[in-house]
Amino acid sequence: MLTGIILALLAGLLMSVQGVFNTRVMDSSSMWTTNIWVHFSALITSLLIWFFTGRESLLSVFQVSNKLYLLGGIIGAFITFTVIRSISDLGPAYATMLILLAQLVVSCLIESLGLFGTEKMCFEWTKLIGVALMIAGIIIFKK
Repeated sequence: MLTGIILALLAGLLMSVQGVFNTRVMDSSSMWTTNIWVHFSALITSLLIWFFTGRESLLSVFQVSNKLYLLGGIIGAFITFTVIRSISDLGPAYATMLILLAQLVVSCLIESLGLFGTEKMCFEWTKLIGVALMIAGIIIFKK
């Protein structure tokens, strides 16, 4: 569990820095050129790591039970677009708070409904209170 907490915190850190980096690249380029660079550099990095660590079949991804899940890369392109635009329009802190709020709400819905092969979790009022507190925090931050 501690490893999961550390990795989640690291993911948040990396996402925040990446969002700012991508926005700065867009300042000297365009949105979709930046998006291409981001995903191309991610492809090269992933290929290098794969080459040195695993080398399982690259085609094994097509064995996934629900082919809908293969759309993750397409979603990733739109994530990069929306993160860059929101940081550009709102600034890093405010954009990140709204992004995290949306992630929390959608993740709770996915868990509550058992969507996409996740284990269905019972709805808890404490989660709703947590979301409300997060919204209040964003409002206070913005003022």
